Amino acid sequence: MSEATTPDVSVVVAVYNTMPYLTACLKSLVEQSIGRDRMEVVAVDDGSTDGSGAELDRFAEEYPDVLTVLRQPNSGGPAVPSNRALDVAKGRYVYFVGADDYLGPEALERMVAAADEWGSDVLVGKMEGVNGRAVRRPEIFAENRAEIDLYDSVLPWVLSNCKLFRRDLVERHKLRFPEHMRIGSDQPFTLEACVRAERISVLADYTCYYAVLREDGGNITQGAVDVYTRLECAESLFAVVTGLLEPGPHRDAILKRHTRWELTMPTREGFLELDRDAQDDVCARVGRLVEHYVTDDVLYTLPIIRRVRLRLAQHAQVEPLCEAIRAALEERPYLIAVKNGRTYLAYQGFEDRDLGLPDDLFEITKGMRRRLSQEVRTVGARRDRDTVEITVRTPFTGLGTEDRDAVRLALAPRGGKERVHLDEAGVTREAGENGMHVTAKIPVALLAGAGRTRHDLRLIFTASGETHDVAVPADLPGPSDDLVWQRARPHRLSVTGDDRHGTVIETRPVRPARAVAQRVRRATSLGGR
Repeated sequence: MSEATTPDVSVVVAVYNTMPYLTACLKSLVEQSIGRDRMEVVAVDDGSTDGSGAELDRFAEEYPDVLTVLRQPNSGGPAVPSNRALDVAKGRYVYFVGADDYLGPEALERMVAAADEWGSDVLVGKMEGVNGRAVRRPEIFAENRAEIDLYDSVLPWVLSNCKLFRRDLVERHKLRFPEHMRIGSDQPFTLEACVRAERISVLADYTCYYAVLREDGGNITQGAVDVYTRLECAESLFAVVTGLLEPGPHRDAILKRHTRWELTMPTREGFLELDRDAQDDVCARVGRLVEHYVTDDVLYTLPIIRRVRLRLAQHAQVEPLCEAIRAALEERPYLIAVKNGRTYLAYQGFEDRDLGLPDDLFEITKGMRRRLSQEVRTVGARRDRDTVEITVRTPFTGLGTEDRDAVRLALAPRGGKERVHLDEAGVTREAGENGMHVTAKIPVALLAGAGRTRHDLRLIFTASGETHDVAVPADLPGPSDDLVWQRARPHRLSVTGDDRHGTVIETRPVRPARAVAQRVRRATSLGGR
């Protein structure tokens, strides 16, 4: 590429100790189908000590018209080297590549062509994870889109800088990476570029970027980070968002992501390792962000455990917050309280504790079916004369008289017949530490028919204006198998179940002679003992 030629794209690579992955990264760049006369690579060695500098020199010697290498002492993150590369980049577009990742062979050619055709200021090329690396919100790559809306798409959830940016946009608005941020510095850059852009596009029909999970887990964004670094990242991101956008739906659309991820990070397990003064400080700083910027529309999109932690921090409830974090680490299941026909997560016994938090913070209105499928279990099955007694453990607690009908058991006969709700006269409920046990005595006459019959056990739960009908998985020591008589005819009755098929009660007629022979064998066996 001659000095007089303006490259179509400048590729920026911030490098720090990324061998041997750097080799694949650089190889994928110099072999791009766009051609070396239409591109430049600006790599900044941020004080590497593992041979990355020598590898950069080797490629620069072989491809002097493509690769420019800059060197500097280690800065502690990708922001400083990325900014230094931007200062010398000359391309019409600029594209950022992690030094442990690599590009598809036609990535730059396809992205530049699409951005030129669509008039894109920012273009998101399809990404794919390698070695188990997760790509967040891959649904954004469902199809090519010449234009997407920042505020009405999943784009706020994918704010990495691995995108094609029109350099005129970058320079006109003096966009640079905040160098004080030790992690997450690409998000403010990408966000402001998207806010300022006239058009944002998605190229989804070709995998442009391969994000690699290193075998040593050494990716900068993948490593362990302390609580204060997480907190400073959240504070910086909130400052950028609130500086760019006025209060309202657009700001909330962005803050939903930063609240769910960055703002909840300081209230995870690392919080327990802090001394009490530091815990008070973290609570106060998280609480200020919640108080001033997190609207209810944002907060109530969070999973209940995360939103409760933020409210506890806001109310300076340090001990309950620590208890909540410990409960999550120990994977303690939370029971479900039913009050006046509505459902609530019994989070640390919220009914019995004055945490200064409203009941609706704990209300469960979504995901009940999944929760019930995970936590309801048949734990006992036995025959008692002319009935089969089934005991089901449920996650419910605090079920008052007025809410007894909220939890019912039913049988679903195979063959499309209507469900049979079990007679409440034969149903008992007993509260326990692990939730309420519901025991139903089912008449054999209801189960045994003229031929083979199969019934699935169902739990019917009605609350919060919705009815959930779920199969009941089983935790049984083994199949229950017994001989029963119905209308003077013998039947084999069994109760089986697992997580996949649920609890199944089956009856099938047997020949009287076989039933009598079995009785004789059983009597003989008992008599010989």
